[in-house]
Amino acid sequence: MPHRPIMLGIVGDSAAGKTTLTAGIAQVIGVDQVTTICTDDYHRYDRARRKELGITPLHPSCNYIDIIEQHLRALADGHPILKPVYNHSTGSFDPPEYVRPKPFVLVEGLLAFHSARMRECFDVKVYLDPPEELRRRWKVSRDCAKRGYTPDEVLAELERREVDSAAHIRPQKRWADLVVRFYPPSQPADYERLNVQLTMRATLEHPDLSGVIARSGNGAAALRLAVGREHGRLAEFLEVSGSVDADQAVAIEEAVWAQRAHLQRLLPGGSGNFVDGNQTRQSYPLAIAQLLVAYQLLLGRFTKEEHARSLTPPGPLARSIASSPDA
Repeated sequence: MPHRPIMLGIVGDSAAGKTTLTAGIAQVIGVDQVTTICTDDYHRYDRARRKELGITPLHPSCNYIDIIEQHLRALADGHPILKPVYNHSTGSFDPPEYVRPKPFVLVEGLLAFHSARMRECFDVKVYLDPPEELRRRWKVSRDCAKRGYTPDEVLAELERREVDSAAHIRPQKRWADLVVRFYPPSQPADYERLNVQLTMRATLEHPDLSGVIARSGNGAAALRLAVGREHGRLAEFLEVSGSVDADQAVAIEEAVWAQRAHLQRLLPGGSGNFVDGNQTRQSYPLAIAQLLVAYQLLLGRFTKEEHARSLTPPGPLARSIASSPDA
């Protein structure tokens, strides 16, 4: 039987930070252990045809939902797929790509939690929920730097997509195990040192970080943890300040791995990296968010392997010993 990988789903609106979060998680786990795909490759129409039809790529009818479901199921069962490829630069399709699942499969996209058949394929589900003002800033920066749009074109497209965002993208937040929200720490907004809030729902076993609640040099809490209810459900709310420094980030990392020594990983240099326009920057809150998601994937893999070993029947020698009259 093929191995069954650990499946991660990361959903969020356009330019919410899905690719950035995914890349850092792959760095923590090890890129040689990871297969990454994007469900946005399953658009039904190219950019020109969408414009003719007056439909946005956020609408389910603009995507091959049934094929996404089939391919996610195949990957979750350890089978390869022939994945379509949507070229964001040209707005058209490139030749399909043969994809074989590695021990971890990271799936990002707009609609990966849209149906129950998709959701049941994932071991861990993450939703990215930045404030709209911040997401719009990220989208303008990205689409102008990488996709050749003007700021006015990007803003007009955002307005055109708003109805579909509200109807089809944001409702998927309810299905996430973790909700990740980057936000400016002050007004006027400080975009260089974003805070992050992680809503950690009870659908997963989260690491205990109470021992590393610390204070930063300026007196503001670098790490805050609260337990409460969200829409009637119990959840933990972890706040990581944009002022967290390298020593505090290392203390958090050590606390996470100390609880599961067999999972230990060191945060690589690429963790927390993000692109702002044409510049690469680093964020410790981003690295911590990537670490906490990677922890769940590694824990899931270890648990799955332990379960598989417990179900493995004994070999011929063990069976003969067990059946011996002298045993």
